[in-house]
Amino acid sequence: MRAHWRTRTGFIIAAAGSAVGLGNIWRFPYMAGENGGAAFILIYLALIFTLGFSVLMAEQAMGRASQHSPVRAFRSLKGGFWPVFGMIGVLTAFVILPFYSVVGGWTLGYIWKSIEGVAREKGAFGAFISDGGLTILFHAIFMAMTIWIVHSGVRNGIEKWTRVLLTLLLVLLILLAIRVLLLPGAEKGIEFFFSPDFSKVTEDTIHAALSQAFFSLSLGMGVMITYGSYMSREKPLAGDAAWVVGLDSMVAILAGLVILPAVFAFGLDPKAGPSLTFITLPEVFAQMPGGKIFGVLFFLMLTVAALTSSISLLEVVTAHLEDEYQLSRVPTSIGAGLLMFLLGIPCALSFGAMADVTLFGMTFFDLMDYLSGKILLPLGAMGITFFVGWVAWSRVVQELNGEQGGIPGWASLWRLMCAVIAPLLILWIMFEGIAG
Repeated sequence: MRAHWRTRTGFIIAAAGSAVGLGNIWRFPYMAGENGGAAFILIYLALIFTLGFSVLMAEQAMGRASQHSPVRAFRSLKGGFWPVFGMIGVLTAFVILPFYSVVGGWTLGYIWKSIEGVAREKGAFGAFISDGGLTILFHAIFMAMTIWIVHSGVRNGIEKWTRVLLTLLLVLLILLAIRVLLLPGAEKGIEFFFSPDFSKVTEDTIHAALSQAFFSLSLGMGVMITYGSYMSREKPLAGDAAWVVGLDSMVAILAGLVILPAVFAFGLDPKAGPSLTFITLPEVFAQMPGGKIFGVLFFLMLTVAALTSSISLLEVVTAHLEDEYQLSRVPTSIGAGLLMFLLGIPCALSFGAMADVTLFGMTFFDLMDYLSGKILLPLGAMGITFFVGWVAWSRVVQELNGEQGGIPGWASLWRLMCAVIAPLLILWIMFEGIAG
């Protein structure tokens, strides 16, 4: 018998935990910093509550209608060649987790470095990620935590621990935001964050907001199909999807309120890009009263965010192997996790011992990132939206109201989004990403 979430909030918290990851806390603030602050945020929110919401609900509906993981979901709803898109989703999760776990290991390592008080030293981050032994050690610890939670099952592992971790994440975010907003000069960051300047909006800004809205929700990698397959049919889908999108957006906004006001308070560059988290922020914390404690809390929060997402990635692969080959959860999750840990080793070494080893002109880390983010993930998402909008519509639309029955009046608008608008926008993301 297939496992189900213990409560309705079980799905909401698990799905929100999957969506809330490094993209919200690491990527969102510097994307806002590079693209005009509040103008970027408003475009992002408009897109995540339309495109993101629609694709998320499409995946939920497929999972709940089929009660299967991605490949078998496509097969049971239609069959033919369509399960290929389910396999793309599983492959995407399999490719993402190895290098994502390496970055999760970096966040763990920076908890330790913050405790030691060396995180702000010049060149500390470069020295850390080039140390193969250390990065592999923290990668192993991070992956072990992921495996331990997933192997415990849907209710006693994922649902139980995501509830704890997401609560901890929100508490840490709020504490950090309060501390940062009390800094002298923080108001400049708040003004930058919430005062839109549409004169700075370009096609690149819209593309960046669209990509962030899409990737932030863990779409296209089979996560929401898998999590949707553990849902009961008691409630309509739209409310749960709205909660997930809302929580995901709230965390991104709170992360911006932690990072950007702190950067402005100390006169640093909000457009620092990815280095904002591991290079700029340790310098900020070092200059802040009680900064050592808040530095530790920040990287603990980042680790928690990474872990809630890594759990969902391993679950996609585990659920697929369980469904397709009738394997038991414990050895399957452990075996899959160990294999992805091994794939992560060359990713961990891509900044040190294997920095000069390239494939197609990219390090192993960059190649895995490119394959998953630029090719596999958009392809999987495009397949899902087209499938729901054109192929399995009559079956999937019945899931919207669950046991209450009937089809809501807005279903035709949702179909338009899935059948036409979402595939075109995803295609744009894909082409721009590859061209860039």
